[in-house]
Amino acid sequence: MRTRKQKIILTLSILSVIFVLAITGVYIFRDALLQKAIVKVKEKMDQDYDSNFTVKLAKFNGLTGVELKDVVLKPKHADTLFRIESMKTTVNFWHLFTGNVQLGSLDAKNGYVQLVRNANGRNFDAFLPKKKETTSDEKTNYAELAYRILTNALNLVPTDMKLENLSLKMDDMGKKAQLNLKTLTLEDKQLETAIQVQTNTFTQRWKIKGFADPRNKQADIRFFNIDTGRIKVPYFDERYNLTAGFDSIRLNVENIDMDGDELHIDGFTSIANLHVNHEKIASKDVVINNARFDYHFLFGESFIAIDSSSTVLLNKMKFNPYVEYNNEKDKIYKLKIALPRMKAQDFIESLPEGLFTHFEGMEAEGTFDYRLDFEYNKDRPNDLVFESKLNKENLKILKYGEADLNKLNGSFVYRAMINGKPQRPILVGPGNPNYAPLSEITPYLRKSVLTTEDPSFFSHHGFINQAFKQSIIKNIKTRKFSRGASTISMQLIKNVFLTREKTLSRKLEEILLVYVMENNRIISKERMLEVYFNIIEWGPNVYGIGEAAHFYFQKSPSQLSLNECLYLANIIPSPRKFMYQFNDEGNLRNFAVNRDKMVRNIMLRRGIITSEDTIYELPIMVSGAARSFIRTKVVKDSTAVDSTSIEEFNF
Repeated sequence: MRTRKQKIILTLSILSVIFVLAITGVYIFRDALLQKAIVKVKEKMDQDYDSNFTVKLAKFNGLTGVELKDVVLKPKHADTLFRIESMKTTVNFWHLFTGNVQLGSLDAKNGYVQLVRNANGRNFDAFLPKKKETTSDEKTNYAELAYRILTNALNLVPTDMKLENLSLKMDDMGKKAQLNLKTLTLEDKQLETAIQVQTNTFTQRWKIKGFADPRNKQADIRFFNIDTGRIKVPYFDERYNLTAGFDSIRLNVENIDMDGDELHIDGFTSIANLHVNHEKIASKDVVINNARFDYHFLFGESFIAIDSSSTVLLNKMKFNPYVEYNNEKDKIYKLKIALPRMKAQDFIESLPEGLFTHFEGMEAEGTFDYRLDFEYNKDRPNDLVFESKLNKENLKILKYGEADLNKLNGSFVYRAMINGKPQRPILVGPGNPNYAPLSEITPYLRKSVLTTEDPSFFSHHGFINQAFKQSIIKNIKTRKFSRGASTISMQLIKNVFLTREKTLSRKLEEILLVYVMENNRIISKERMLEVYFNIIEWGPNVYGIGEAAHFYFQKSPSQLSLNECLYLANIIPSPRKFMYQFNDEGNLRNFAVNRDKMVRNIMLRRGIITSEDTIYELPIMVSGAARSFIRTKVVKDSTAVDSTSIEEFNF
């Protein structure tokens, strides 16, 4: 009988013979197998993607080398998507044998990828991923999916590579951009490229250079311009009217590692001298001199996150972000920002140039730290968490920038902006005969306006947290900025110091200026309210309560009745449309009467006024110049009212 050792040797010998025969068989029939694989690809492209896939020549070179010539992928009813004249590659045999494709080398030249959108559609639509129908129990394991995609992608990056004359062409309804890869070499883990960029608006030469090790999942590369000037971002200028440029970008990947059930990706990226310009961002270039992001991405079974160990450096400002999407139970989005204690002056100097123009030149002393905690549950939106906290120490403004908040304490000239055009100058101060000090304005107006515009004006510090939360919820649901949460403080800053343009810059400046004004005791609440009453628009070319009282009722602000004050308070959102609240006889329409009654009842319920205040109150009677606007307006149907006007005036 054979011994156990002899049996093992015999088994191994048989397996070795089978293995050698298998390899020999593959080697002998490899060209036939290659042609069969190409036929399968052709059939798949034809049946699944309605496209023609052709290869003029396909053969093996050696045991693992493959050579292809004139490879073309063309949708049947659209422009060619892909074409390459010559491509040679080697495949790691052992990985191929185990079903894991890993390229060893790649030599390719004279080819292009072309993305086209025209009147007939897009030539790549058939290749876009289709949305899969999933049951409520099916969930993606983000860690496994990301690791599989990254591993497969990196395996397709050769360790040795030489590319020549390859292009990426884009034609979006005549908006064209072409990136010509003149050369790309990867040898001994050193990557170097030469790229020429050509669009309808500019031509540039770029270079990418650095370290790349796809097998160990590491890289450190720089992207910069060979020519003078900044690198310009192509296509976006024509497609989205967004111009952007930068001096250089650096991308570093230090680690991609599957640790248990979590995928960790670590590294950093930095950008120098970034310039961005878009009408929705700011009225001029936004400039960030230096920015760096040291990232630690986490992928789990049911979450994707940027860990709080990540840091963002923006000029002199450094903070730790935490961002997470989690769908373990509900779909939850989280954002947390921790800004460690820093000097106030360093913060001011770190603000992106062009984004905070009213802070340029400002000087401050003291320090502060900041925390933001935001959480949105898509399945339970009303449970939104929004907590913002700033802790300051010896914080003091030494010098103001363009927006000198101190001017609100004295006389100044105000000019409203409508459609970008400055209106007539209004002197805010005793030198104006229509100016009304707060003591000479009836308390009814103050009570009415505070009820409709900002009930907690005297207790908040510029912002109403609950209103802010509701605004965020509404904006997320509608996917647009459909609702604001403006307090009187915010309206005052917006009117006196800022333009009416709807840009990110203006909104951010509004928030910061309100915070500075409200939290540094620069202006008293009473003075804020007094200035507010004397600058806001109450009708067409009617500014300040002094003008408004005469325009509507031929009275002084101290003589206004409760009903007249309720009416004035309710037209603040759209004062130029006041005439649509009246019928042909000059009386308030029912919707406006009911609106004013509702506000009056709220004031009664809150104890702001008493029942005695409502005694002898008569319907309002417009007797001033406003009456001519009511007479001359054209109303086709005396019972019909502009629905938009009703919505805007409805409390």
